Amino acid sequence: MRIEEIDQNFASAPLHRTDIQFYDVREAPFRIYGLYNPEEEPVFRRMPQDVADRVNAGVSGLATHTSGGRVRFKTNSPFIAIRAKMPPAQPMSHMPRTGQAGFAMYFNKNGRSTYYRTFLPDSQKLLDGQGITSIVEFIDIPKEDMRDVTVYFPLYAAVDALYIGVKEDAKVLPGNTYGREKPVVFYGSSITQGGCASHPGNCYQGFLSRRFDFDFINLGFSGSARAEDAMVDYVAGLDMSMFVYDYDHNAPNFEHLKNTHDKMFRAIRRAHPEIPIIFMSAPNFDTNREHWTPRRALIFENYARAAAEGDKNVYYIDGERLFGGDCRDGCTVDGCHPNDLGFYRMAEAVGATMEIIYSREGCR
Repeated sequence: MRIEEIDQNFASAPLHRTDIQFYDVREAPFRIYGLYNPEEEPVFRRMPQDVADRVNAGVSGLATHTSGGRVRFKTNSPFIAIRAKMPPAQPMSHMPRTGQAGFAMYFNKNGRSTYYRTFLPDSQKLLDGQGITSIVEFIDIPKEDMRDVTVYFPLYAAVDALYIGVKEDAKVLPGNTYGREKPVVFYGSSITQGGCASHPGNCYQGFLSRRFDFDFINLGFSGSARAEDAMVDYVAGLDMSMFVYDYDHNAPNFEHLKNTHDKMFRAIRRAHPEIPIIFMSAPNFDTNREHWTPRRALIFENYARAAAEGDKNVYYIDGERLFGGDCRDGCTVDGCHPNDLGFYRMAEAVGATMEIIYSREGCR
């Protein structure tokens, strides 16, 4: 028997209504955040495909994974549905499918964004191998005159199209914008991409975005973040309010990290003389201290050199401290990739530095 036959709490909710109207999120009044040129691209992607192709094969494939993508709108509908057209997602042995291929819904009210439910991926549809598949599910919501809604896109799956469904006579209006609209850009490895959060809102950038009310772009590429020139040039060209980078996981060796880490910082700083830049080392320090210690020292040295040269807007976060003290051994699913506790601890550590940054007069 399938688990949903035993326990209905594990079952997804297929559409059973006829009074529903679907809207393409690429069209007004919906607004999409965190994805590249979403109104024009044929599929959702995080960066231009021609640039991704020049970086490496991993980035080329992962550029269509929608980590960090969000759509915002308001509605007074008593339910919200989604219809997502997605290529089949290959199963991941160490990550919940809700994080890999689900959509998380949040309600925004009085400056707070609160998780409500996850649109659950149907594993049979996702694994049928017949090309593009369709996930269709609805969620009832508590009655209220108007809800401000954020829906997070999947972390480790591609999405070709997304439609939001509401009651036929319901209003659909533009959602609230972010208090800090110029995005924070994150660059790094699978941890940055969101592996292995239980749903898309629980990557550490999601926690931070809701805490500080900022837009963000997630350029985490699982196994593929190596600071190639094409990637560095692309990141440097983005309009951003802050840059956070930790890609030493994917640097193939110490020499590669040495040859690229400071070089990337210099390129970003030349393009953005005033923005805060956060240097961060790997969080899973306990797994192999002999391996991570020299890398951490290199990253700190690059930070310290920039600060000594007079750069007053650089910050360093020691990866060994990201998982905290108590129960730090319970922060990953496999000794490397954070679970929700791990991502929350990361967000708390990074958030402490962001508190300092945002407390500075005039920093938005």
